[in-house]
Amino acid sequence: MSHGSNMRTSLGRREFVAATGAASLTLAAPQLVKGYQANEVLEVGLIGCGGRGNWLCPLFQETGKYRFVACADYFTDRADATGEKFSISSPRRYSGLSGYKRLLDSPLDAVVIETPPYFHPEQAAAAVEAGKHVFLAKPIAVDVPGCLSIAESGRRATEKKRVFLVDFQTRANELYREALRRVRAGDLGRLVMGEAHYPWQGGGRGKPPEDPHEQLRQWYYVLPLSGDFIVEQSIHSLDVATWIANADPLRAWGLGGRSLRPEGSIWDHFAVNYLFPDDFVLSFTCIQSVPGVKDEISCRVFGAEGVIATDYFGDVWIRGTKPFEGGSTGQLYTEGAQTNIREFYECVRNGNCENATVAPSVRSNLTAILGRTAGYRGGEVTWAEMLKSGEKLELKLQGLKC
Repeated sequence: MSHGSNMRTSLGRREFVAATGAASLTLAAPQLVKGYQANEVLEVGLIGCGGRGNWLCPLFQETGKYRFVACADYFTDRADATGEKFSISSPRRYSGLSGYKRLLDSPLDAVVIETPPYFHPEQAAAAVEAGKHVFLAKPIAVDVPGCLSIAESGRRATEKKRVFLVDFQTRANELYREALRRVRAGDLGRLVMGEAHYPWQGGGRGKPPEDPHEQLRQWYYVLPLSGDFIVEQSIHSLDVATWIANADPLRAWGLGGRSLRPEGSIWDHFAVNYLFPDDFVLSFTCIQSVPGVKDEISCRVFGAEGVIATDYFGDVWIRGTKPFEGGSTGQLYTEGAQTNIREFYECVRNGNCENATVAPSVRSNLTAILGRTAGYRGGEVTWAEMLKSGEKLELKLQGLKC
């Protein structure tokens, strides 16, 4: 996830990385997990031993349904620190760019991928081909080819009867789910206009270091590793907006820049207008690194029969001809992750390999990339043009250890 009270530690939490409990339950479909026997917990490997990965591990363990048996990170010290913390034996702590491959070659049931987004497509595809269930951090990728790769990995996982879940906390919250059920039922009527915002006082004003090893430690400021602010962080509000719109945008007009960050860093603000089918218009803004700003992940959509409002740090509700009182999202940062962890296990147990989180994650990620492209261009980009160009962000790997 991203920011807020807990999220202000998120840059350190997933610093990576780069290439990167114990109660027994009976599974209804143990044959769906490679090497899994009934009355055992799921054996899991962590790929990416930064702050977010280490924060998530106890949430998995507290369920009593998971045991971490392997970990991988580009940096040996981080892999060893995580291994010590979660009692992972030394031979199953892997490092280097290909460390995740050695982890996937080892006996385990599932992987949790918490590396910089640049590496997600390659690592997720390899995990699916290795027959592992996949629990993947957002954003799923930094460019169009990466998003399409994740879509294919989701399809392959379903074919191979493997679970593939993308960890968006808002989609795991029952208030969001109920409000969206009502939108789907037509309670807003025809959608007319929406607005989504992501102001954040965090993010710092850093510049990518020249050394490739240090770039992996400060990956957020490196465009190919993070995908820029609009993709790595602001995708949360765009994910809710596209969830409500339930469609790919047709085109986007964008502006933005690097007013607060030094040259060579990612941008600190974007302003993008999206046009969706049926003339639904979405106005989106995001800004970071501004002291005193109120952190917000919000979306509001107006329809012919009412309005829906959502805020990650506040309330979810619908007003209009068919109101929904809604309520506070509470501790969504933690509780959303806990729900996803629980539902991941339930999907494995029940053999539910529909993998319904993949397609909406691809859509919202591509929507963020469309906004980034329009912002960089300072003008208009169509969805079809973006897909046809297939622009790939390239990372210089020279000098990094394999």
